[in-house]
Amino acid sequence: MELSTPIGLVLGFGALLGAFMMEGGSPIMLLSPSAAIIVLGGTIAAILIAFPLKSVLVLPKLLMQTFFSPSGDPQEIVNAFVGLADKARREGLLALEEDSKNIEDPFMRKGVMLVVDGVDPEVVRDIMETDADLVAERHSTGQGMLAAMGGFAPTMGIIGTVMGLVNVLSNLADPEHLGESIAVAFIATLYGVVTANILWLPMGNKLKKKSETELHVRYLMVEGVLAVQAGENPRIVREKLDAFLPPAERGSGEEA
Repeated sequence: MELSTPIGLVLGFGALLGAFMMEGGSPIMLLSPSAAIIVLGGTIAAILIAFPLKSVLVLPKLLMQTFFSPSGDPQEIVNAFVGLADKARREGLLALEEDSKNIEDPFMRKGVMLVVDGVDPEVVRDIMETDADLVAERHSTGQGMLAAMGGFAPTMGIIGTVMGLVNVLSNLADPEHLGESIAVAFIATLYGVVTANILWLPMGNKLKKKSETELHVRYLMVEGVLAVQAGENPRIVREKLDAFLPPAERGSGEEA
């Protein structure tokens, strides 16, 4: 579980609501179904126009990913490759076929199987790097959608406010409720700015960081697979792959 996401959401909305109440406002004043429809409905409509339907349909899944940590511990992956390198040097590359069945990560498993099948190292690198780059490209679509929503939402809020002010100006004969009507009109702008800066833009940035981490780990796996295929010493394999890790996380495992 990526605790920073729910903590940030609670802190962000809580700070805004708390500050609003400290100024004498009531949470009830912030409830405006029409503003919510304009901002959320308008933002989703804009996304549907800007992106293919297939991409938009995965948006709920993308949002949920911001609540979960990246899968796979890089140090454990390094340890796994050190073990594979040791076994390959002692028993040969074909002996890794049984071990590959226990590898949970599909990308790493595919790389090991390519080695077991005797594929040329340059071809192995090309296949794995192309796979990694295409995953990053697919991820960029989701990040682009959230970034676009962060741009559309405030604009939709302004549209909602303008619509509200048009209604206010058409009812100037009723001065008693003029102030209240103007306040309600500006709720749409508030919704747009808040959703953009607490939801869409931060979540898009979180997905970008997760994608960068995943791509980094995949390139670690590429180098690990090629090192095992080359029959390198397990100690050298660890030194080479530890370079992908922060200094504090290097060399925590035992040599195979």
